[in-house]
Amino acid sequence: MSNTPFQALACPLDGDVLHQSGGTWRCGVGHSFDIARQGYVNLLPVQKKRSHDPGDSKEMVAARQRFLNAGHYRPVADAVSRSVLSGAVPSGTLSCLDAGCGEGYYLRELAEAAAGEEDAPSLALLGVDISKWAVLAAARQGRQTGQPASWVVGSNANLPVQSGTLDRVLCLFGFPVYPEFARVLKPGGVLLLVEAGPDHLRELREVIYPSLKPERAEQSEVPESFTLLGTDTLRYALELEGAEPVADLLAMTPHLHRASAEGREKAAALSSLTVTVEVRVSRLECVAAG
Repeated sequence: MSNTPFQALACPLDGDVLHQSGGTWRCGVGHSFDIARQGYVNLLPVQKKRSHDPGDSKEMVAARQRFLNAGHYRPVADAVSRSVLSGAVPSGTLSCLDAGCGEGYYLRELAEAAAGEEDAPSLALLGVDISKWAVLAAARQGRQTGQPASWVVGSNANLPVQSGTLDRVLCLFGFPVYPEFARVLKPGGVLLLVEAGPDHLRELREVIYPSLKPERAEQSEVPESFTLLGTDTLRYALELEGAEPVADLLAMTPHLHRASAEGREKAAALSSLTVTVEVRVSRLECVAAG
């Protein structure tokens, strides 16, 4: 298995094709974007930011990095890698975007899984996240592990990717923007969704909230331009020993800001916790250009 540099970037200002020249990406109109010394490029124009520093904070990214690198979600990463590589042409190149890549854990695990398969395709990997702290951490770890991918600060609402160029799009615990995903996928390309199941982190939620809200009914409607290939449920018990992994788990989820001060104090008092991990892994095929 070899890796191919990701080349299908598009200008976030006019949608024109970007070409790399040295340490800069440029479009035909003349817009240019410098590659940072850490190896990532910022393709999120100031006028398209909703805040000065959008996305996960530096502290949230660090918590997620510690938690994921400890292997707590490795079964999820393994399921994602299997799904991505399923049906891939061994002699071809598989272009894959992680939309909302965080600090890059799942793309690194995908690259490692492909490296262990004799007939795996060549990978062209792109991670996009709106948080500059997440992309910075992804670029740094990618260089340290020697697993190549391109890392971009950008938004799922306006992906800096050329239309119809991707074989796979990952949206893992994120915010799917289906029209954009359909636009960048090739016809026949696959969108892989990982979403929290009804019992996901139930034990943690029972600690930080006075009561749990009834679960919402699952959305059965398949988004336009896609057809559902199948959905699997992954469920396992995760034992966390020590206060730090419990704190990191809370810090990397939206529950950190939703919980009351009292709920956060209860979580901080825990020295261990066994939680249920339950996720739904759905594969959707793009049947029409977005």
